[in-house]
Amino acid sequence: MDAATYVAMPPSLMLRETRVGGLVLVTTLLDAGQVGVLDLLELYHARWQIELDLRAIKSVMQMDVLRCKRPEMVRKEIAVHLLAYNLVRAVMAQAAFLGHVLPRQLSFKAALQLIRAFEENLRHAPKVRQSIRRAYLLAGIAQVRLPHRPHRVEPRVLKRRTQQHPLMTHPRHVLKAALLQQRLPLVQALR
Repeated sequence: MDAATYVAMPPSLMLRETRVGGLVLVTTLLDAGQVGVLDLLELYHARWQIELDLRAIKSVMQMDVLRCKRPEMVRKEIAVHLLAYNLVRAVMAQAAFLGHVLPRQLSFKAALQLIRAFEENLRHAPKVRQSIRRAYLLAGIAQVRLPHRPHRVEPRVLKRRTQQHPLMTHPRHVLKAALLQQRLPLVQALR
Protein backbone atom coordinates (compact mmCIF):
# COMPACT_ATOMS: atom_id res chain seq x y z
CA MET A 1 0.00 0.00 0.00
CA ASP A 2 1.12 3.55 -0.53
CA ALA A 3 2.19 5.88 2.31
CA ALA A 4 -1.13 7.81 2.43
CA THR A 5 -3.15 4.60 2.82
CA TYR A 6 -0.76 3.33 5.50
CA VAL A 7 -1.10 6.55 7.51
CA ALA A 8 -4.92 6.31 7.25
CA MET A 9 -4.94 2.82 8.79
CA PRO A 10 -5.93 2.58 12.48
CA PRO A 11 -3.12 1.93 14.98
CA SER A 12 -4.87 -1.23 16.23
CA LEU A 13 -7.70 -3.53 15.22
CA MET A 14 -10.30 -5.02 17.54
CA LEU A 15 -11.17 -8.62 16.67
CA ARG A 16 -13.81 -11.05 17.85
CA GLU A 17 -12.98 -14.75 18.08
CA THR A 18 -15.68 -17.40 18.33
CA ARG A 19 -15.88 -21.17 18.01
CA VAL A 20 -18.67 -22.77 16.01
CA GLY A 21 -19.00 -26.08 14.20
CA GLY A 22 -15.41 -27.08 14.97
CA LEU A 23 -14.08 -23.84 13.47
CA VAL A 24 -12.50 -20.79 15.05
CA LEU A 25 -13.83 -17.70 13.31
CA VAL A 26 -12.09 -14.34 13.67
CA THR A 27 -13.93 -11.20 12.60
CA THR A 28 -14.07 -7.44 12.97
CA LEU A 29 -17.85 -7.69 13.50
CA LEU A 30 -17.69 -7.14 17.25
CA ASP A 31 -21.31 -6.82 18.38
CA ALA A 32 -22.53 -10.34 19.19
CA GLY A 33 -26.09 -9.00 19.50
CA GLN A 34 -26.03 -7.64 15.96
CA VAL A 35 -24.13 -10.50 14.28
CA GLY A 36 -24.59 -13.87 15.96
CA VAL A 37 -22.39 -16.94 15.81
CA LEU A 38 -24.65 -18.65 13.26
CA ASP A 39 -24.56 -15.52 11.08
CA LEU A 40 -20.76 -15.67 11.13
CA LEU A 41 -20.85 -19.34 10.19
CA GLU A 42 -23.18 -18.56 7.28
CA LEU A 43 -20.83 -15.79 6.09
CA TYR A 44 -17.90 -18.20 6.36
CA HIS A 45 -19.65 -20.75 4.17
CA ALA A 46 -20.71 -18.04 1.70
CA ARG A 47 -17.04 -17.37 0.98
CA TRP A 48 -17.08 -20.55 -1.13
CA GLN A 49 -19.24 -18.73 -3.68
CA ILE A 50 -16.58 -16.01 -3.86
CA GLU A 51 -13.94 -18.67 -4.50
CA LEU A 52 -16.08 -20.14 -7.29
CA ASP A 53 -16.62 -16.71 -8.85
CA LEU A 54 -12.90 -15.94 -8.84
CA ARG A 55 -12.15 -19.35 -10.32
CA ALA A 56 -14.72 -18.80 -13.07
CA ILE A 57 -13.23 -15.43 -13.94
CA LYS A 58 -9.66 -16.71 -13.95
CA SER A 59 -9.90 -20.18 -15.47
CA VAL A 60 -13.23 -20.50 -17.30
CA MET A 61 -12.93 -17.03 -18.82
CA GLN A 62 -9.16 -17.50 -19.31
CA MET A 63 -8.05 -14.49 -17.29
CA ASP A 64 -5.43 -16.50 -15.40
CA VAL A 65 -2.74 -15.00 -17.65
CA LEU A 66 -3.07 -11.34 -18.60
CA ARG A 67 -1.77 -10.61 -22.07
CA CYS A 68 -1.32 -6.83 -21.89
CA LYS A 69 1.89 -5.22 -20.67
CA ARG A 70 1.09 -1.58 -19.91
CA PRO A 71 -0.82 -0.87 -16.67
CA GLU A 72 -3.64 1.04 -18.37
CA MET A 73 -4.17 -1.82 -20.83
CA VAL A 74 -4.11 -4.40 -18.01
CA ARG A 75 -6.85 -2.39 -16.26
CA LYS A 76 -8.88 -2.41 -19.49
CA GLU A 77 -8.33 -6.15 -19.95
CA ILE A 78 -9.55 -6.84 -16.40
CA ALA A 79 -12.53 -4.49 -16.91
CA VAL A 80 -13.55 -6.32 -20.10
CA HIS A 81 -13.33 -9.70 -18.37
CA LEU A 82 -15.46 -8.43 -15.48
CA LEU A 83 -17.97 -6.94 -17.93
CA ALA A 84 -18.23 -10.24 -19.81
CA TYR A 85 -18.56 -12.13 -16.51
CA ASN A 86 -21.41 -9.86 -15.39
CA LEU A 87 -23.15 -10.20 -18.76
CA VAL A 88 -23.04 -14.00 -18.52
CA ARG A 89 -24.33 -13.81 -14.94
CA ALA A 90 -27.18 -11.52 -16.12
CA VAL A 91 -28.19 -14.06 -18.79
CA MET A 92 -28.00 -16.80 -16.16
CA ALA A 93 -30.30 -14.77 -13.88
CA GLN A 94 -32.86 -14.51 -16.70
CA ALA A 95 -32.61 -18.24 -17.36
CA ALA A 96 -32.94 -19.02 -13.64
CA PHE A 97 -36.07 -16.86 -13.41
CA LEU A 98 -37.66 -18.66 -16.36
CA GLY A 99 -36.54 -22.07 -15.03
CA HIS A 100 -37.80 -21.35 -11.48
CA VAL A 101 -34.38 -21.99 -9.90
CA LEU A 102 -31.81 -19.85 -8.13
CA PRO A 103 -29.03 -18.44 -10.35
CA ARG A 104 -26.39 -20.10 -8.13
CA GLN A 105 -27.92 -23.48 -9.00
CA LEU A 106 -26.83 -23.08 -12.64
CA SER A 107 -23.42 -23.91 -14.09
CA PHE A 108 -21.42 -20.84 -15.12
CA LYS A 109 -19.15 -22.82 -17.45
CA ALA A 110 -22.06 -24.54 -19.19
CA ALA A 111 -23.89 -21.20 -19.55
CA LEU A 112 -20.82 -19.61 -21.14
CA GLN A 113 -20.45 -22.56 -23.52
CA LEU A 114 -24.12 -22.33 -24.53
CA ILE A 115 -23.87 -18.57 -25.10
CA ARG A 116 -20.83 -19.10 -27.32
CA ALA A 117 -22.59 -21.93 -29.18
CA PHE A 118 -25.69 -19.77 -29.79
CA GLU A 119 -23.70 -16.65 -30.69
CA GLU A 120 -23.75 -17.01 -34.48
CA ASN A 121 -27.28 -18.38 -34.42
CA LEU A 122 -28.55 -15.32 -32.57
CA ARG A 123 -26.47 -12.86 -34.57
CA HIS A 124 -27.73 -14.03 -37.96
CA ALA A 125 -31.31 -14.83 -36.98
CA PRO A 126 -34.08 -12.86 -38.67
CA LYS A 127 -35.73 -10.34 -36.33
CA VAL A 128 -38.93 -12.38 -36.10
CA ARG A 129 -37.00 -15.49 -34.95
CA GLN A 130 -34.59 -13.85 -32.46
CA SER A 131 -36.94 -14.01 -29.48
CA ILE A 132 -37.62 -17.72 -30.07
CA ARG A 133 -33.90 -18.52 -30.35
CA ARG A 134 -33.17 -16.46 -27.26
CA ALA A 135 -35.86 -18.43 -25.40
CA TYR A 136 -34.18 -21.69 -26.50
CA LEU A 137 -30.85 -20.39 -25.18
CA LEU A 138 -32.35 -19.43 -21.83
CA ALA A 139 -34.15 -22.77 -21.56
CA GLY A 140 -30.89 -24.58 -22.32
CA ILE A 141 -29.05 -22.62 -19.63
CA ALA A 142 -31.84 -23.33 -17.13
CA GLN A 143 -31.32 -27.07 -17.72
CA VAL A 144 -27.65 -27.16 -16.71
CA ARG A 145 -28.16 -27.29 -12.96
CA LEU A 146 -25.44 -27.98 -10.48
CA PRO A 147 -25.89 -30.83 -8.02
CA HIS A 148 -26.66 -29.93 -4.40
CA ARG A 149 -23.34 -30.18 -2.52
CA PRO A 150 -23.71 -28.77 0.99
CA HIS A 151 -20.49 -27.96 2.86
CA ARG A 152 -18.37 -28.89 -0.15
CA VAL A 153 -14.64 -28.45 0.26
CA GLU A 154 -11.89 -29.07 -2.25
CA PRO A 155 -8.13 -29.36 -1.76
CA ARG A 156 -6.00 -26.60 -3.27
CA VAL A 157 -3.82 -28.84 -5.44
CA LEU A 158 -3.29 -29.32 -9.15
CA LYS A 159 -4.78 -32.49 -10.58
CA ARG A 160 -2.66 -32.49 -13.71
CA ARG A 161 0.93 -31.47 -13.84
CA THR A 162 1.85 -29.35 -16.81
CA GLN A 163 5.05 -29.92 -18.75
CA GLN A 164 8.11 -28.74 -16.89
CA HIS A 165 9.44 -26.10 -19.27
CA PRO A 166 11.10 -22.95 -18.02
CA LEU A 167 9.30 -19.63 -18.39
CA MET A 168 10.25 -17.31 -21.25
CA THR A 169 12.22 -14.62 -19.42
CA HIS A 170 13.97 -13.09 -22.45
CA PRO A 171 12.64 -11.86 -25.80
CA ARG A 172 12.00 -14.62 -28.33
CA HIS A 173 14.65 -13.37 -30.79
CA VAL A 174 17.34 -13.54 -28.06
CA LEU A 175 16.41 -17.12 -27.14
CA LYS A 176 16.33 -18.19 -30.80
CA ALA A 177 19.77 -16.67 -31.39
CA ALA A 178 21.13 -18.57 -28.37
CA LEU A 179 19.67 -21.86 -29.67
CA LEU A 180 21.16 -21.26 -33.11
CA GLN A 181 24.52 -20.46 -31.50
CA GLN A 182 24.39 -23.80 -29.61
CA ARG A 183 23.56 -25.68 -32.82
CA LEU A 184 26.32 -24.06 -34.88
CA PRO A 185 29.20 -26.33 -33.64
CA LEU A 186 27.09 -29.44 -34.37
CA VAL A 187 26.34 -28.30 -37.92
CA GLN A 188 29.99 -27.48 -38.55
CA ALA A 189 31.08 -30.88 -37.19
CA LEU A 190 28.73 -32.66 -39.62
CA ARG A 191 30.22 -30.90 -42.65
